[in-house]
Amino acid sequence: MSFDVQAKQIHKERSIYRNVVIVEEDSNRCMRFETRRKRITNQACINLKDSKKLIFEYTQGIMAGYAVNRTPKKILIIGLGGGVLSNVMHQLSPQSEITNVDIDPIVVKLAKKYFAYQENHQIKTEIKDGRVFVKRALLKKEKYDWIILDAFNGDYIPEHLMTKEFLMEVKGLLADNGLLSANTFSNSLLFDYESVTYQKVFGQLQVFRSPTKGNRVIFACNCESFDSFPQASSELKQALLPYKVDLNKVWKNITDEVNWDPESDILTDQYSPANLLKQVK
Repeated sequence: MSFDVQAKQIHKERSIYRNVVIVEEDSNRCMRFETRRKRITNQACINLKDSKKLIFEYTQGIMAGYAVNRTPKKILIIGLGGGVLSNVMHQLSPQSEITNVDIDPIVVKLAKKYFAYQENHQIKTEIKDGRVFVKRALLKKEKYDWIILDAFNGDYIPEHLMTKEFLMEVKGLLADNGLLSANTFSNSLLFDYESVTYQKVFGQLQVFRSPTKGNRVIFACNCESFDSFPQASSELKQALLPYKVDLNKVWKNITDEVNWDPESDILTDQYSPANLLKQVK
């Protein structure tokens, strides 16, 4: 998401991973990461006048997953940001058990202070590396109906969270017919590599392409066939309107088209040249 570097800074705190900055501009409050490469990226934003509004297009696209399962029992979100997704999903499906995983305790603290991220008997936070959490959850034989991958380190997705081995572990956590949603980019040099890796692990993919930004959301299913995305009910469409999500518009940007090079190399734990390719074009 584009931003004004002159936005008013209201808080800055150093974690062991990065500087985490909270800024306000007009009616928006955003969390940003400052990295050693001097890139500044918005990780979460809320509208102070309309707290329910989902500002990022990719978060609006993720909501289409409720058409697959309107009442997921267990949801796993890897990458907390401001906790905006967790808050909205708790409101949309209050019966869901939501587990949020983030490596950075400072991010969790500031999500609670500045973005009203809430924890309760249905929502818990695990401060862990996402890969470590997934491995331990597999040992415990956990199963999730919906897993959302939304982890960024400020430059790009951590490379160990993009490989075939990791995605196989994530697939092992999905319940039968469970849904995966992964936030990534269409304008990255890793585009072809990421795409063929997800396709290798999950088979057929459905992709939401952000209409004006570079984000995309990869949808995959732990099921025999995922060759079409189920249409949303009128009830779901109405439920999403307070969040400024127009599912009719979202649907126009979901496709199963393979627009990547299927001959690209698959990302693995042994071959993951993210340091060379992760730049956004």
